[in-house]
Amino acid sequence: MTDFAATKAMFHLPKGMIYLDGNSLGALPRAAAAAVASTIGDEWGEMLITGWNKAGWMALPMHLGDRIAGLIGAEPGHVVVGDTLSIKVYQALAAGLDMRPDRRVILSDSGNFPTDLYMAEGLIRALDKGHELRVVAPEDVADHITDDVAVLMLTEVDYRTGRRHDMVDLTQRAHAAGVVTVWDLAHSAGALPVDLAGARADFAVGCTYKYLNGGPGAPAFIYVAPRHAGQISTVLSGWQGHTAPFAFDLDYRPNAGAERLRVGTPPILQMAALNAALDIWDMADMADVRAKSMALTDMFIKGVEATCPMLTLNSPRDAQARGSQVSFAFKDGYGAMQALIARGVVGDFRAPDIMRFGITPLYIDEGDVQGAIDIISDVMNNRLWDRPEYKIRAAVT
Repeated sequence: MTDFAATKAMFHLPKGMIYLDGNSLGALPRAAAAAVASTIGDEWGEMLITGWNKAGWMALPMHLGDRIAGLIGAEPGHVVVGDTLSIKVYQALAAGLDMRPDRRVILSDSGNFPTDLYMAEGLIRALDKGHELRVVAPEDVADHITDDVAVLMLTEVDYRTGRRHDMVDLTQRAHAAGVVTVWDLAHSAGALPVDLAGARADFAVGCTYKYLNGGPGAPAFIYVAPRHAGQISTVLSGWQGHTAPFAFDLDYRPNAGAERLRVGTPPILQMAALNAALDIWDMADMADVRAKSMALTDMFIKGVEATCPMLTLNSPRDAQARGSQVSFAFKDGYGAMQALIARGVVGDFRAPDIMRFGITPLYIDEGDVQGAIDIISDVMNNRLWDRPEYKIRAAVT
């Protein structure tokens, strides 16, 4: 049984703040600062370049991948950490298309995170082989899985609404039609149980700075199913994916397994912070996290709806059908969110009118949820958001 009071104590949480934005950037693990400081002083400072061997830096992408694999139901040795999520989307999508050379359609939905769609569009232009990105409504995806589709590319949990796709069902439907699957777990990893092996997913990608609490700019991860690992093409043939990086061959020879999906030099300082963050997950059971998440999000929805009729729920009411966030629509949502932040309740805003609140059980509890409800009620019912200073758009919303 997970001791959530113990996990909460492992985070630095600013006094007077109720942080409901872990779905965008996780809170700081207390151990992360010391871990990074040690990497800087004891490893980089004292070992310099010998740290690649002595401190095990070169092995971190696979070591961290195995730690994340346990949270997403992946087989050991088949998750690689490094680079950015956009790069990992590009890699997975390109490999998937190469597996279906006779098909030209990438199927996705309008709830997908825009960067995934941007990367698909860019890849289509680069390949210049007549591929098409077909974007449909989230609820219509199953009806569009046809035998002309090469790759189904979906984000499991919608970044705006928290709506959750049925990974098992859609993957089965895709495979029945000969379609390769690419799942984006940006809002799943650390938020809910994921079973990539059980679902027989082909590829998955995700970030580590949200629910995994790796810090701003923390590296991404990519998963490839064991049945594909030794055969997939590597459109980004970086030296770290070479079978012998320090042979310095002029020709690329991909690693025999999932390590071929490594591209650039690992970001060691970011990985030190991520490694410390993952230690907290050793204290938690994902089933407990999910149960707590559903209870807290239900409590949040009930409390906000009871006191703020001007807000419209924009997330599934059924906890099983959503991730670990709750979204409300409000025409002046940006200003309302700025007013809440000024009062210490930190969520975020997504255009055109969505107020998002992430519920992260590792450090959010019932007291936090009730405190947030009380402040939201005050701000909304007393129109405290209707002030000029709250309507000035910042660069990041």
